[in-house]
Amino acid sequence: MASDPRQNEAQVALILGPDTTHLESLISHLMSSSNDQRSQAESLFNLCKQARPESLLLGLAHLLHTAPKPETRTMSAILLRRHLTRQQDSFLWPHLSPAGRSSLHSLLLSTLQQEPIKSIAKKLCDTISELAAAILPDDPSAWPNLLPLLFQWVTSPEPRLQEVSLLIFAQLAHYIGQTLLPQLSTLHSVFLRCLHSSTPSDVRIAALAASINFIQCLTSSSDRDRFQDLLPLMMQTLTEALNSGQEAVAQEALELFIELAGTEPRFLRRQIVDVVGSMLQVAEAEALEEGTRHLAIEFVVTLAEARERAPGMMRKLPQFVRKLFGVLLNLLLDIEDVPAWHAAVDEEEDAGETSNYAFGQECLDRLSIALGGNTIVPVASELLPTYLSAPEWEKHHAAIIALAQIAEGCSKVMIKNLEQVLSMILNSFRDPHPRVRWAAINAIGQLSTDLGPDLQVKFHHLVLPALAGAMDDFQNPRVQVLVITY
Repeated sequence: MASDPRQNEAQVALILGPDTTHLESLISHLMSSSNDQRSQAESLFNLCKQARPESLLLGLAHLLHTAPKPETRTMSAILLRRHLTRQQDSFLWPHLSPAGRSSLHSLLLSTLQQEPIKSIAKKLCDTISELAAAILPDDPSAWPNLLPLLFQWVTSPEPRLQEVSLLIFAQLAHYIGQTLLPQLSTLHSVFLRCLHSSTPSDVRIAALAASINFIQCLTSSSDRDRFQDLLPLMMQTLTEALNSGQEAVAQEALELFIELAGTEPRFLRRQIVDVVGSMLQVAEAEALEEGTRHLAIEFVVTLAEARERAPGMMRKLPQFVRKLFGVLLNLLLDIEDVPAWHAAVDEEEDAGETSNYAFGQECLDRLSIALGGNTIVPVASELLPTYLSAPEWEKHHAAIIALAQIAEGCSKVMIKNLEQVLSMILNSFRDPHPRVRWAAINAIGQLSTDLGPDLQVKFHHLVLPALAGAMDDFQNPRVQVLVITY
């Protein structure tokens, strides 16, 4: 690229002139796989940004409005967002004239109204939301027609317009929720109507996101209480997506509920039995995708972990703690006895373990830390003996792994029952399946950390002979190696 200022000025004038094909070509080169071509295009783009920021932004907005190629419109939306976000170093809004700002507002909204491709429309929603978040807190009149138009769209008969308006409301609630507080009653009515079962699923998910984001931004409990009547419809959005086989929609809904459980669990308190019961039904439904079931479990575990915001809420639901513990034990059964595991010393250490198995382990650990031994140990004492007396090695293995996983969170209570706990583990040293014996040795190692020094001082006479015996298991070097590491 020429460094002559006059040539640079001529290039900028050409790119930002009335013939938009030059700007379109520049954007195409910004997406080039050629490093040289892309680097030259970036230099030219930066020249345009420095010399004529308003013309560049309006040019991008025009391309977003008129370019026939979807990839050009997509890149235009990305570039606009990058330069209309206050947190970015390249925030160009202050460089626009009042007329330029007005034109940009009109172009963004008119383009959103007509954009047929959902992925591009969503990127444009992001751009509009970022810009609104940047300018409205300082001056609520800086974009005077934005909120009136969004309320107009959200009540229109066209689902696409309902959805994009809700997507923007969701982001505005996240970014600048306090700005929307004067619209509290209107937004409640909008969400209530859009969450109704007669509404298309895309609109309902957008309404769910907007509702949850708005609930999170409310600092007054009385304001949040006004949205309590939305919760059954919010849950209905999830159940109807599952019943109609729309698991991708259901997973999106579950992710939103997880966010709510982590940030505003008290909103769920009044209807906690119905909500948690429904989530556990999803977790137990083996016909559903693994990812869907994991998200339902994540919701309940997240709720249990929300101790500071909603202390003791899950402890008041012992039947659900038992059911969840049973679900997590069941995940630990998803393990295969593969030859690679038996031969492994370091490599293939997790051979045969599935994502279900790993997730079950993680959640048992988190649940025990969240709820503590007084809640978890009675449940474990009820369920684990049944697993240990079953004929399947997988159940023996699951029970011992579960003991190791809950040890950290339940240490104070387990120390009081240490002899009983050790008995379950040491009996597994005689199990015919090497993976069970390996799990027992692993559990001893874990308990030595979490329940020490009580275990070492009081029960070394039981533990050391068992470990010594395992070292003589020459047929299973994997078991021997683990003993040596401890």
